[in-house]
Amino acid sequence: MKTQLILLLFTPFLGFTQPYSDPNVGKPTSGYGSDGTYTVATESFNNANFNGEDIVIFHPQEITTPVPTIFYSHGYGGNNPLYIKGLTDFVAKKGYALVFVPYQTTGVSVPARYENLLEGFRKAARDYPQIIDTTRAAFMGHSFGGGASFGNSYKCFTENNWGSNGRFIYVSAQWYSYNITQNQLQNFPSDVKLITEIYQSDSTNDHRLAADIFRNISIANSEKDFLMLQRDTVGGYIYPADHNTPNTVIALNAHDYYGIYRLLDALADYTWNGNPAAKDVCLGNGSTAQVTLPAGLKPMIQTDAPHITRPMNSYQFPCDSSINLRINYCDAVNALNELSASQLEIFPNPAGQTFTMRTDAVLTSIHLSDAFGRELPVEFHEISGGYVFDVANVAKGVYFLRTNIGMCQFIKNAD
Repeated sequence: MKTQLILLLFTPFLGFTQPYSDPNVGKPTSGYGSDGTYTVATESFNNANFNGEDIVIFHPQEITTPVPTIFYSHGYGGNNPLYIKGLTDFVAKKGYALVFVPYQTTGVSVPARYENLLEGFRKAARDYPQIIDTTRAAFMGHSFGGGASFGNSYKCFTENNWGSNGRFIYVSAQWYSYNITQNQLQNFPSDVKLITEIYQSDSTNDHRLAADIFRNISIANSEKDFLMLQRDTVGGYIYPADHNTPNTVIALNAHDYYGIYRLLDALADYTWNGNPAAKDVCLGNGSTAQVTLPAGLKPMIQTDAPHITRPMNSYQFPCDSSINLRINYCDAVNALNELSASQLEIFPNPAGQTFTMRTDAVLTSIHLSDAFGRELPVEFHEISGGYVFDVANVAKGVYFLRTNIGMCQFIKNAD
């Protein structure tokens, strides 16, 4: 396969891990999402497929028997595990292991990157059986790594029987998925648990890429959830919910601990210990325990039937790209991808209580929807040279206004 040129999907770091610095809420001190008590230990060994970049295993130093293990696939360009130090430390402190395999960002094809990840995971499992318990296995990935997690986990689950005593997948902001067929998706091991998470302000990877795999994978709705972490601002502090979430490089905040680590913690407990209380947190089907965030932060949004209406051309990597092998599974809604956001001029944007649309056209069709495609009531009145829309009763977030003359996106900043 011809190597595709892919733009960087991971922000380069200027420095390494920053401390937890959320001015509105502290880290959880108990329950899911709270830090564990184990010491983080590491084992490094040569990556035969990527000269100079070691494969690293993070694990709890005090445990001398094999532990449940997460096989992590990083975002494109995120070759240094210090990018996700918050996550690697959290996993090891909780008593689990995490295998981090760097892969090349240039000079190789997408399938070759997948293969490098897969060979690294399998070598770690072969060479460190005293640490890694492959009967309790999970795959986790972000962006490029999120897309890769399905093909590679399928091979390890079906060819190597990894996860025979419990297995899950947790992906976020995923890119295109290669090396997985529709038949394989529809014959995926049914005992796998799945969390698919998107970030509201992510303009890099089309949310349809995540929705496609989620809809087509043969895991019961009771064992999978599709979640969106919402952008928010509290007391002047911004929770961006963009493509770089979670971002150890900038600072750890409530979105990291309550919107990601808490769910991962509960998913591990449910999958490997069978704790029913944990399921209400990680796969709660929109339960209060699952979606509620602290300190007045907007809750997460859960659905079992993701239906994305945001136009494809608003993403850097749209679903309808020629490099998407699953282009036929894009969820195009009324050809919204053909409408240009520049057709309509609105201001202010972000909006507060109202915004104004400038147009000489007569609006005969107006629909307001959120990022999940749920239609909301909208009030407006005509003025000279346009229309004024009242969004005082709309919650903070990203919205799409579709009319007979085009579509625009706006952000509601304040309640």
